[in-house]
Amino acid sequence: MAANVFPFRDARAAPDPVLEAGPVAHGPQPVPLVLDNGSFQARAGWACPGPDPGPEPRLQFRSVCARGRGGARGGAGPQVGNALGSLEPLRWMLRSPFDRNVPVNLELQELLLDYSFQHLGVSSQGCVDHPIVLTEAVCNPLYSRQMMSELLFECYGIPKVAYGIDSLFSFYHNTPKNLISSGLIISSGYQCTHILPILEGRLDAKNCKRINLGGSQAAGYLQRLLQLKYPGHLAAITLSRMEEILHEHSYIAEDYVEELQKWRCPDYYENNVHKMQLPFSSKLLGSTLTSEEKQERRQQQLRRLQELNARRREEKLQLDQERLDRLLYVQELLEDGQMDQFHKALIELNMDSPEELQSYIQKLSAAVEQAKQKMLQAEVSLEVDVVDSKPETPDLEQLEPSLEEVESINDFEPLFSDETPEAEKPVTTVQPVFNLAAYHQLFVGTERIRAPEIIFQPSLIGEEQAGIAETLQYILDRYPKDVQELLVQNVFLTGGNMMYPGMKGRIEKELLEMRPFQSSFQVQLASNPVLDAWYGARGWALDHLDDEDVWITRKDYEEKGGGYLKEHCASNVYVPIRLPKQASRSEAQASSKGGAGEQA
Repeated sequence: MAANVFPFRDARAAPDPVLEAGPVAHGPQPVPLVLDNGSFQARAGWACPGPDPGPEPRLQFRSVCARGRGGARGGAGPQVGNALGSLEPLRWMLRSPFDRNVPVNLELQELLLDYSFQHLGVSSQGCVDHPIVLTEAVCNPLYSRQMMSELLFECYGIPKVAYGIDSLFSFYHNTPKNLISSGLIISSGYQCTHILPILEGRLDAKNCKRINLGGSQAAGYLQRLLQLKYPGHLAAITLSRMEEILHEHSYIAEDYVEELQKWRCPDYYENNVHKMQLPFSSKLLGSTLTSEEKQERRQQQLRRLQELNARRREEKLQLDQERLDRLLYVQELLEDGQMDQFHKALIELNMDSPEELQSYIQKLSAAVEQAKQKMLQAEVSLEVDVVDSKPETPDLEQLEPSLEEVESINDFEPLFSDETPEAEKPVTTVQPVFNLAAYHQLFVGTERIRAPEIIFQPSLIGEEQAGIAETLQYILDRYPKDVQELLVQNVFLTGGNMMYPGMKGRIEKELLEMRPFQSSFQVQLASNPVLDAWYGARGWALDHLDDEDVWITRKDYEEKGGGYLKEHCASNVYVPIRLPKQASRSEAQASSKGGAGEQA
């Protein structure tokens, strides 16, 4: 493979097997189910107690659904996640329960939960008899939580549920146990980026900030850049391939302007550009075929058409013959004097009189005879073509060289030995006038840093928002100097959109520019930015399995409503809706009478 040429993997998801829960899920008490309900990918698994809780989540799939059309594939039902295989052919049919990172579509969310419970092997009859730990968005609206609680308690009949923020679970997983710490969490996912201040182990919700940019917007921006650069490959520049470029070939520039200056150097460009190879066919129509091969292909097509026409004529002749035999049988009924059966047969044939029957018999007889004649002529012409295509025997005898001629030809062979291999080369080795592989390559240069840069400079895509650095500075300015110093000692990066090479160095550079001279700070990247949220939720569930102060039970749901939340170290802050008290009817009437008296 040439230098810096990378083929697209075009990975296709394999359908998830239906797993068995195993004996650990049938112990004395139900084992909790942990669901990381992400807008890009959902992760589900068991929180098994014991020294070895198990590897990564058993189930990981894209949080999208596609409904099958009626009549297609036997009227297949909705497909979810990995059952979809490749997403690009179904891109226009894909639906997500999320608006940004908040689930709002109850019906689609139910499909994702059905898929998770079914493939995890939940075996309880009529309900999901397991506690559930579920991630939710930062400052999740009460409506979304109410919808989720209603779905879990009413539809699935779960015993209890606990809600937590995915980035806080990741922070919990990467912090030593029993350590109450403060810090700043920078979490960037598929749809948005959050900066969350943590004070003494609890979320300071009043100073949380959100940037409406993430991996989805970066993939869309990269797609637009490459489609403008390569208008001849619009259809091949798909979102799935852009996500692959982002995940495997992009990086964050520590200094964006300085990095762009480096890319202006031809040598730097040549050494660092990634050439993405699109799939293509090495055969150009008509470019590698000789005239004899073209003639042979035409003859094959003609022969195929002749066989197809002959088959159709035979089928039509058979149908006409069967119909003619039926009409002749009805005519025999008339000749034999069986008038009742004859009239019934006429009615079945939708005819009015014997004359009409006789007319149809004459027409069908003529058509059958004509079809037989055509078939005979076609067979004769085919035989003539075959005979004409055979060379005559005398020509073969004349073409046979004698023994003396063969010996004389062998004497001249050394003179033509250099030219013979070239003359024997097949025409199919002729190369096209341009390199097909190079034509189907996407040169990804500065796009490697431009697409992920949008979370630092949203103005690149026309968004009137502050980037990570400005938002970080804004949040720190809301605290006293001593609290600022405490927060920057533990800047924690998590989320799939934080996995770019150079991200940690860029955050450190931005902090160095905004912090006072010779002040200290520390930036930590999650051990696994994608899966640590699930690991943290699993560890939290095992640590608080018997703590009823953090679980929302069915009794709590029925008494306090679906929006109710029990707070814990990884949860949102519960802010109930306080409706103004409605005045009683007597007070309202008294106030209206008093107002009328004053007017009088």
